[in-house]
Amino acid sequence: MTATLIDGKGIAQEVRAEVRAEIEAWCGAGMPRPGLATILVGDDPASAVYVGGKQKASAEVGIEGSSYELPADSTSEEVERLICELGDDSRVSGILLQLPTPEHIDGAHLTTLIDPSKDVDGLTPVSAGLLAKGLPGLRPATPAGVMELLRRHDVPLTGSEAVVVGRSDLVGKPVAALLLAQHATVTICHSRTRELPEVCRRADLLVAAVGRPQMIRGDWIKPGATVIDVGINRTPDGLAGDVAFEEAVQRAGLITPVPGGVGPMTIAMLLRNTLEAARAQAGEAAPDLAVKT
Repeated sequence: MTATLIDGKGIAQEVRAEVRAEIEAWCGAGMPRPGLATILVGDDPASAVYVGGKQKASAEVGIEGSSYELPADSTSEEVERLICELGDDSRVSGILLQLPTPEHIDGAHLTTLIDPSKDVDGLTPVSAGLLAKGLPGLRPATPAGVMELLRRHDVPLTGSEAVVVGRSDLVGKPVAALLLAQHATVTICHSRTRELPEVCRRADLLVAAVGRPQMIRGDWIKPGATVIDVGINRTPDGLAGDVAFEEAVQRAGLITPVPGGVGPMTIAMLLRNTLEAARAQAGEAAPDLAVKT
């Protein structure tokens, strides 16, 4: 068996085109243009590239971007003040604080200060609580991207057994909650999970988000399973996912490559979140992503 590849790059382009068309229609109806504010503290080259990519993608779909670059010696109070100002600015639909921040600044704490209605990263405690309670709200972009890939490939989730390897607040926990909302039976695994290969072999859907290159071996995968590899690890041989791809592709039914799988979906869903935030702030109902029992 050779798995079918999930073209994350192609699907991300489809999402971007849809967001662009919806923004054109939204603004054409006289509604305010969505705005995305990014905050970068310090001069980390990788972070600067990420922020630049988000602003470029925003401009391409018609979102009004504003980039705030603060020096590395900025104080927490200065960043906090900016976050509050952006929260009060009606022109800003979404706020994104690029992590990591310099060591003397508590980025995790500052993220909690973002107005939840503008939390397009879906990382504030309020956003996490809404997701856990199954209430409408903004979802973390990468888990939302995973769900979009599954939806566009008509992967059956109701009654299926899903295994998530990784329990981070950024990916593991929220993607598990989103899968529960679609009636999957979900197991979350981590470094202390006993007999991890055996647990993975039960999965109709396996989501790898552990941050260890090629940790998930091919013989851990149930024949015909869907494998979503969220990992992006830099190795001497280049980028590698959390799944041993060359082994896994011989057993899986569907699989995401690295690169070109989940990665491109993150920015695409960030753009979607920014539009949804603008709609909610204008009084439209938030998308119903409630967890069903």
